[in-house]
Amino acid sequence: MTRTSRWSVPLVFVALALLCTAAGADEIPTQPYITSADKISAGDTAWMLSSTALVLLMTIPGLALFYAGMVRQKNVLSTALQSFAVCCLVTVLWVVIGYSLAFTPGSPLIGGFSRVLLSGMSYVKSTGAVSVSHIAPTIPESVFVMFQMTFAIITPALITGAFAERIKFGSMLLFMGLWSILVYAPVAHAVWEPTGWLAALGDQDFAGGTVVHINAGAAGLMCAFVLGKRSGYGREAFVPHNLTFTLIGASLLWVGWFGFNAGSAVAADGRAGMAMLVTQLATATASLTWMFVEWAFRKRASLLGGCSGAVAGLVAITPASGFVDVSGALVIGVVAGGLCYWGATGLKRLLDADDSLDVFGIHGIGGIVGAILTGVFSRPDIAGAPADIAIQTLGAFATLFYSAAVSLVLLLAIKFTIGLRVSPEAEQLGLDLSQHGEKIP
Repeated sequence: MTRTSRWSVPLVFVALALLCTAAGADEIPTQPYITSADKISAGDTAWMLSSTALVLLMTIPGLALFYAGMVRQKNVLSTALQSFAVCCLVTVLWVVIGYSLAFTPGSPLIGGFSRVLLSGMSYVKSTGAVSVSHIAPTIPESVFVMFQMTFAIITPALITGAFAERIKFGSMLLFMGLWSILVYAPVAHAVWEPTGWLAALGDQDFAGGTVVHINAGAAGLMCAFVLGKRSGYGREAFVPHNLTFTLIGASLLWVGWFGFNAGSAVAADGRAGMAMLVTQLATATASLTWMFVEWAFRKRASLLGGCSGAVAGLVAITPASGFVDVSGALVIGVVAGGLCYWGATGLKRLLDADDSLDVFGIHGIGGIVGAILTGVFSRPDIAGAPADIAIQTLGAFATLFYSAAVSLVLLLAIKFTIGLRVSPEAEQLGLDLSQHGEKIP
């Protein structure tokens, strides 16, 4: 055997190994991984830290004030506390199990357990090694965990508006904890993690129209059905305690929503800028539309209507915000303002459900409107891929039915074990005093 032939076989294996290594370097990571500090974008990280704070602002104090202003004085503190307590509860659950189930690869239906208690997430100052998510490779994984945590927090917090003024505090916490794990995490995985079944189909949900709003709206409707109507509903006027609180809360939601939508670009780039612009436009358009419709039917425009219309616009533009231009945003705003007004009035009467603060009428209907119209107005040059209206519709209604079904099972299980609703005497006294021993002087 010549010297050349003696080395030919080993050289072939070395060449193949080098080729495989080079090919592997170009592969897109499919799970969280460790990288070096020089691969982290300071601009993206700074924007995502800011966006995370903005989204947290949406729940505490934004949603807490928005909801608290609309209930009666005897239930203001309990309503605000529900948002605050959900924030605390979901924070712990997200770190323990929620993030892993939502944002690690697994089956098409649910993620894996590689990030339980955030195991494997790391940062080593001496070497600059830092873990990143395969979904957001330019920011530390810790920032991505926090950003997505704020979405996981506000989604169940939105549901509290459907059963305001009549649920037991302990039962509320139990339902929210189970719902976060069994409903929110699987839906987030299906839509946002590349191995999720809706993500694989090409469902476009930029910032949570399906994951957050349809999901919460469906659960809220089940809560309204299972808990039943408030005592005196339909027979006496339920006067809001302080609509100034509601205006302040709605304003905080509006400002915080820029972190919600523009932050979902997970980068300080042109898409984030476009998402911010269309969010502002759709929100203003929907608010005006709601007030005009209200004026046409009731001969006046109200502060509550203006705030509700703004939230409807924010909800509807959420799935589309990173995919549409200003013309699409205008249409989405008009449609959302009109249909969500109907959802909070005509549809609410048709369903005969005491959805106290119109969670389904605004978030459920607004989310469906936004998801479907994303399929109509999504631009491939902005989105990076074409949208399919059939897939958008499938994603919206699959989430609606899944959330409703699992929520119904959870609610009935709690109802027939520890109970869901406070006693008639406690409801008459008010949840502030009967559940928490506090009241507004």
